[in-house]
Amino acid sequence: MTGIYGSKTVSAVKYFQRKNGLKVDGIAGSKTLAAMGITSSGSSSSSSSSNSSDINLLSRVIYGESRGEPYSGQVAVGAVVMNRVKSSAFPNTIAGVVYQNGAFDAVSDGQVNMSPDSTAKKAAQDAINGWDPSYGAIYYFNPSTATNKWIWSRPVTVVIGKHRFCK
Repeated sequence: MTGIYGSKTVSAVKYFQRKNGLKVDGIAGSKTLAAMGITSSGSSSSSSSSNSSDINLLSRVIYGESRGEPYSGQVAVGAVVMNRVKSSAFPNTIAGVVYQNGAFDAVSDGQVNMSPDSTAKKAAQDAINGWDPSYGAIYYFNPSTATNKWIWSRPVTVVIGKHRFCK
């Protein structure tokens, strides 16, 4: 997780563009960003439109990462994103956190592009509003599918459904 827009990011953007009928150039320009649910946020953008795109993007991550999990687990996935936004160790926007290279499997495998259900949208709103069932976690993983050994070394804050949330 370097935060650098490198070759893997370019490949992911090109894949996203192909899947969504956009011009395939590997550049996250305004049309690509809009298709991702990200709006350019100049100083004049209204908070309601950026809040709406944040909820949309967060709900898509929640749906891609944790559909089928208990509701509190879906909110906890959203809370992990919000906790990363607040942490100086991660990007300071929801989009920055979500699209950080290698951060979320749902981005890597394209599930973030699925349409979220109403539960994921409600979970995103609850997470943005400050509910944190993860108890301050900045990571989570499914022990039955995790392949990264490092994640097992992180202190667990809570287990919800199939996910372990950690610091």
